[in-house]
Amino acid sequence: MSELQIGLLAIGIVVVAGVYGYGFWQQRQYRNKFGGTFSEQRDDVLYRPRSAETDEQIAEEVAALEDKEVQQALADDEICGLLGAETDYVVTITLNSPLGSDVLAPLWALRFDFGKSVNACGLNTLSGHWERLIPESHPAYSAFKIALQLADRSGPVSEVRLTTFHDVLRDVAEQVQADIVLPPVADALAQAQALDDFCAGVDQMIGLNILPGGERLLFGSEIAKVAEQHGMQLQADGTFHLLDARGLTLSTLICMDGALFQHHTLNQMRVTGLTLLLDVPRMENPARCFDEMAVLARELAKDMRASLVDDHRVALGDAAIAQIREQVAEVESRMLAGKVVPGSAQALRLFA
Repeated sequence: MSELQIGLLAIGIVVVAGVYGYGFWQQRQYRNKFGGTFSEQRDDVLYRPRSAETDEQIAEEVAALEDKEVQQALADDEICGLLGAETDYVVTITLNSPLGSDVLAPLWALRFDFGKSVNACGLNTLSGHWERLIPESHPAYSAFKIALQLADRSGPVSEVRLTTFHDVLRDVAEQVQADIVLPPVADALAQAQALDDFCAGVDQMIGLNILPGGERLLFGSEIAKVAEQHGMQLQADGTFHLLDARGLTLSTLICMDGALFQHHTLNQMRVTGLTLLLDVPRMENPARCFDEMAVLARELAKDMRASLVDDHRVALGDAAIAQIREQVAEVESRMLAGKVVPGSAQALRLFA
């Protein structure tokens, strides 16, 4: 190794040592300046020892969950309490020994093929209460009550589907050697027709039309702004809904020509007229709801510089609106006489 190489090596060693020494000195100075700050013991933000306050919070959360479970149980019990021969074909299966809902597998496989709502309830062996069943229900049950709704807005249940429902449950009972009560299919079909006739007689949708004057069109963005100012919300079905505190629809604002509102096309949309709708059988106190809808219709028409008209585009005055209200009140009375309370859980099932 030449003297030049030895010299260069020595210089390199000195430079490296200097850099290391300078870095060590800087680190020591940094620790002296900030070490007190970082040496303090701090709580882990993701884990803290339980305190009396957190115990109270946990207790409140548990109570809230329990309350939610109770409310769900009440809702399920309400469904089970609604099932009866007036509205459903109800089959009762009494088991010789407690079983889970999985024995109803043949029913679960076909439950969407009957054309009507299927509700199944089980008598819980531990609680002694009827509770609504789903395929994933785990408790053991001593009895089942399975119901096929006889009619809805699409009409009465068909004989073929009712017979299939009857046969499926008969086979389930035979397989587990359980006692079963199967009402006569013919009687149920007659009741289904009678129920459908009753529902058709009271199934009314009341509409108040909002029409701009002359050849003027309503802009989609203008409609959305006014509707939202009056508490209406654009829903996935392409119409504006006025909702109550429970999230149930009170009235619906639609296009007269059937066009649907969409958020991304509101600015380009032009509408010839609107209709504010009231679904009478699904409303609690329909006459009162109509009064509120009439006020809303007037306010919407005023804010859009439009008029309220009937289906013949004739202006709706106070006398005409009062006459419509009488029709709504009559429907309400007929439903109550038929023991179906407007807006009740039973009415919501029948007029779905």
